[in-house]
Amino acid sequence: MSKSSPAAVAAASAAAAHATAVGSAVITLEQPLKRGDSEITAVTVRRPASGELRGLSMLDLMRMEVDAVHKVLPRVTLPTLTAFDVAQLDPADTAQFAMAIADFFLTRAQRAGSLTA
Repeated sequence: MSKSSPAAVAAASAAAAHATAVGSAVITLEQPLKRGDSEITAVTVRRPASGELRGLSMLDLMRMEVDAVHKVLPRVTLPTLTAFDVAQLDPADTAQFAMAIADFFLTRAQRAGSLTA
């Protein structure tokens, strides 16, 4: 893994806090992805807009179906993951992405444990 400067660590922490506040999740990869000379160690997944779900089944995404997760990730990740990147993900990383995406379908009340709010 590449070394991180204190400034890079602080920036990543700030990005994670911002992502959480705006309906996103930061996934720290178990197995970093290689791109040329750089390594991707963390990816932000943002809440998809309805248009980004076209051609996909919301039920498949909520059930964490791998094919549906693979189709939506290039649409909602930063840095943008390519189809090749997604196909190379470690299964544990794919599961992390799937859980984050499924969580986007819950309302605030459901996340808080109450279905009446």
